[in-house]
Amino acid sequence: MKTLLGKELRSLGTLILAFNLVVLSLSAAERVVRHEQTLLLAREWNPSVDPTGWWVSEKYDGMRARWDGSKLWSRGGNEVHAPIYFLEELPNGVALDGELWMGRGRFEETVSVARRLKPDERWRRMKYMIFDAPKVSGLFETRLKTLRELLSRDGVHLRLVQHTRCKGMEDLIARRDKMVAANGEGLMIRRPASEYETGYSATLLKVKPHSDGVATVIGHNPGKGRYEGMLGSLRVRTDDGREFSIGTRFKGNQRKSPPAVGMQIEYRFRGLTKKGLPRFPSFLRIRKD
Repeated sequence: MKTLLGKELRSLGTLILAFNLVVLSLSAAERVVRHEQTLLLAREWNPSVDPTGWWVSEKYDGMRARWDGSKLWSRGGNEVHAPIYFLEELPNGVALDGELWMGRGRFEETVSVARRLKPDERWRRMKYMIFDAPKVSGLFETRLKTLRELLSRDGVHLRLVQHTRCKGMEDLIARRDKMVAANGEGLMIRRPASEYETGYSATLLKVKPHSDGVATVIGHNPGKGRYEGMLGSLRVRTDDGREFSIGTRFKGNQRKSPPAVGMQIEYRFRGLTKKGLPRFPSFLRIRKD
């Protein structure tokens, strides 16, 4: 009788633990959605949109960060524990939207530094690239003017992103290709006379030679040949329910220890198939924030 009761209690404890883990997972997901809804998020540019007169800037491959006037937050709603000397450059009581950035091609290092609970000396090389002031009333040009007055001189770590007008389609493509050739990720274009909206908006577009997406891992397909006993491809699902496999651009250790089911990953692709699935999808990275 005691043995049976003990088994029942252990089973109940396991169920309670599983329930708590699900609740915690949902809470984290809800927190990410809530904080993303406070930011202006970019859509992908396509040639049907005439960029003439739009504001053009570099797309910094860093970590999105929101300054609320007293604290620095990641896109997912986690506090960024920057050192005091870094925070002292940021204006009190003025909200800023920008990107933490350590240079082109240094995304992984930037995220690694920014996510540490105890900041280290690598923050000396960190820049906060400011591109908007969410709480300043008025259209983009008004907010940009306010930022230029507020940040009239670059600080050690604070930089105002340069915006210039686009002359047309050929100008945009030429600038994009030049940026990519210089190891940049691409460009951002901002519709003139636009307000600061929250969530995904057609007023802010990413201009890259490829497209990126986010999907959730739902399974692992075993490898064959030289990948025998390792990962062959990831089976993933996008938020809108599309399922497909990604089997390229994995490093050796990632095939031996692939992203777990339930993790979100970022992938890169070139257009869509007739069925609406990403064409030539390749693994980019585990989404860390």
